[in-house]
Amino acid sequence: METAYQSCSPQKRCRNKVSVCMDLTIGYSRRDIVLHKVHHTSVSTLRLCVVEPPFDFAAAGYAQDERISPSCYAQFRNRHSNTMSFSQSSDLLPVPPVAALSPPPSLDERVFLAGPQPRSWELRRVLRIAREFIVGFRTLHFVGPCVSVFGSARFAEDHPYYTLARQMGTRLSRMGFTVMTGGGPGLMEAANRGAKEAGGRSVGCNILLPHEQQPNPYLDYLVTFRYFFVRKVMLMKYSYAFVVLPGGFGTLDELFEALTLMQTRKVVEFPVILMGQDYWTPIRDLLQQMVKEASISAVDLDLLFLTDSVDEAAMYIQTHAIERFGLHRRPVPRRSRFLWE
Repeated sequence: METAYQSCSPQKRCRNKVSVCMDLTIGYSRRDIVLHKVHHTSVSTLRLCVVEPPFDFAAAGYAQDERISPSCYAQFRNRHSNTMSFSQSSDLLPVPPVAALSPPPSLDERVFLAGPQPRSWELRRVLRIAREFIVGFRTLHFVGPCVSVFGSARFAEDHPYYTLARQMGTRLSRMGFTVMTGGGPGLMEAANRGAKEAGGRSVGCNILLPHEQQPNPYLDYLVTFRYFFVRKVMLMKYSYAFVVLPGGFGTLDELFEALTLMQTRKVVEFPVILMGQDYWTPIRDLLQQMVKEASISAVDLDLLFLTDSVDEAAMYIQTHAIERFGLHRRPVPRRSRFLWE
């Protein structure tokens, strides 16, 4: 019995231009994993299948090992040299552990962004996207005014930025805000943790990813999304301010999404606070250079407030969010039985 990762057969080429499909008769026993079938889409690309034990390695002419040995690789290369191209490297070909051969995350997003698809597929995706919006709206309708806290998932608990995010989450909660994050580990966890410890609401908008993005344990409400753009709508829709801590591409994406919406007047100018002056100074310098080049206006720099102080950030939110929009504590909307809430 095979657990297939293959997308073609030896007799037929598939859509991704697989040029050669060849059998390499190797299997696994117990926790040792080796290749059974190799699909060559290029010199360096391998796709794997798994065969159930027991398997007669001796009869196949290969040694049982966790890696393909140089002699095994040379044997296979010589046997099939007339039908496919090989690189000159004789490095060992590593075989992943059992956990790595679990089914990969859904590639639906890749297919969705790959151009026109059959109309039935497109309709199903539209319905799936609509469902994610509905689930998000129904869940977050009752969380109250939020402040979204963005930051990296890669900072550990002993990092100074983790402490800063935790203190900021506590302060936001005491100001009456619900703390909303991406729901993952790192600085997102720190902000949710601070809010939870202060007795406030803690919300996470999680995203399905193959790594990093596991929900943290400090959430009162959790919504998990498949599509990034749906998740970003939720992070923007319910927030009256945005606190941006040090982070990577995802954090920058969320930051500039908020700035773009405000610059183009799609939303009101909510406060955007960058915490971590040393980290964000290069970004500020880049924006100043953009002003010199006239690619943005000087007034666009006023959309950002840069600080290292939790107190200064709280005062800025007090002035530019609570007082500006007349926010006050009010009862949470009642759930509707008619809507099964």
